[in-house]
Amino acid sequence: MTIFTDAVVSAVTGHMNGDHTDDNLLIARAFGYPEATASVMVGVTGDAGIWRVTDPAGEHELSVAWPAAPISERPEIRREVVALYTAACERLGLPAREEHAPAASSHAHGEHGGHGHGEHGGHGSHGEHGGHGHGGHHGHHGEAAEEGEAGEAPFSRVIRESSWGDHSDSEGATFMEDIMRGKGTRQDYIDLVAQHFFMYEALEAAAEQLAADPATAGFHPAGLIRMPALEADLAHLLGADWRERITPVPATAAYAARIREIAEEGWAAGIVAHHYTRYLGDLSGGQMIAKRVAKQHELAHEGIAFYDFSGLGSLVDFKNAYRAELDALGARLDEAERARMLDEVRTAYAFNTAVFVDLGAAKAAA
Repeated sequence: MTIFTDAVVSAVTGHMNGDHTDDNLLIARAFGYPEATASVMVGVTGDAGIWRVTDPAGEHELSVAWPAAPISERPEIRREVVALYTAACERLGLPAREEHAPAASSHAHGEHGGHGHGEHGGHGSHGEHGGHGHGGHHGHHGEAAEEGEAGEAPFSRVIRESSWGDHSDSEGATFMEDIMRGKGTRQDYIDLVAQHFFMYEALEAAAEQLAADPATAGFHPAGLIRMPALEADLAHLLGADWRERITPVPATAAYAARIREIAEEGWAAGIVAHHYTRYLGDLSGGQMIAKRVAKQHELAHEGIAFYDFSGLGSLVDFKNAYRAELDALGARLDEAERARMLDEVRTAYAFNTAVFVDLGAAKAAA
């Protein structure tokens, strides 16, 4: 059996838990737990994908063999995950998304040769990718826009799929997976919240530019703002002196500096690249993180308020609206600017993974 490196597993699971939460749930329901209410991918081997599934009976580990055969190369992972998704749709009698429909499967399975936050390294975030989280921001019944007359994919889809092969391979990026598996300590979670504070401090200052421009204001509604919740969580977790007790790891400091650099340039598409990577990942895959740490560390709303996006109303509607904003933005950008923005999305993922690596290194050195 092939054993993939921790970095590859972290990237794949981060992407699936950030960008493809709905796919995870479909796979769980189709391959063993028809009443599943939640599903998070926790492992990848040469023989199978592994998910932790929640249903009315409790939590279960689900291993689903790859449809074609055992695999040994990283680019094969995406092909097999897509095959599992389409097989799950067939079993459940649901239509696959257009890009993964059987008639397009030869294209979809070979495209990008990549692997799985979001979201976009993502962890939980991220990632939709973001961050680990990187964070899924898409549903199962269509995209915000269909293919154009010339067969062009919606820009929201291009962004999502372009990240498959672009997560960092940095060794040691297991910090987030430990939290997702229930192995992380309370201090690990606090350290993660602290890094979010420094990331979002820079991002929400930059996002004011989006909110001030009618062309991009739709990306940043008031219900999306996270800083008050982060401050409240840190006060609950650390006490009134929390500001004196937190510091960014080097990768977080560099991440925030990059966001500020883009903001100073006034590059709206670059701000959106980081906005998409962080917010959609933490909004999507972050829901599983909140559930996990709340149960493990006995936290109520205080301590996990960061992951409460109820101010947005329907998250499905919000994600659809956000994808529509991405599609509209893509239509306004020329080819060079779209390529530059996609590069910045990849940069955001790389920063996200680097943060996890630094957190893991700091924990090991403590």
